[in-house]
Amino acid sequence: MSVPAPRRTVSGPPARRPDAHHYARRVAVAVAAMCLVVATAAAAPPAPAAPTGCGDLVRGQLCLRGPVGSDGMYTATYRRHGAAVGLDAITVRLGYQRKNARITAFPGWFGTRRTQRGSVELSGRVEMLSDECIRGVMERGQTLYVTKWSCS
Repeated sequence: MSVPAPRRTVSGPPARRPDAHHYARRVAVAVAAMCLVVATAAAAPPAPAAPTGCGDLVRGQLCLRGPVGSDGMYTATYRRHGAAVGLDAITVRLGYQRKNARITAFPGWFGTRRTQRGSVELSGRVEMLSDECIRGVMERGQTLYVTKWSCS
């Protein structure tokens, strides 16, 4: 009986798993992406205490959104605090005021509407000069409420 000769192998590094290279690449890409997200979050400015163009009222918040400093569609929104507990619907008039270094304009109105489930929203097109500021206004009864001025 004869014993087979030992197999000869080529010297070199031990054999690797075929997927090891792809796994290492995925891990490196994931780590790089995570570092990018963390760096972006660290460099972002802190959020303002209140959203720009909003005003906190005793019973809600009044906001005005739009392309400040240019012509476009603007939206005034009023949301009542505690709307979930079933406050009565109220009727409000929503609009805006514009100002620049020379004048503060009289209010322009989007219209009048009753709140539904504690909120109301009205929109309209506003023509603005680039040096003008704008703020939202709400009228209820004889009282006029305003947001902060937003300037470009």
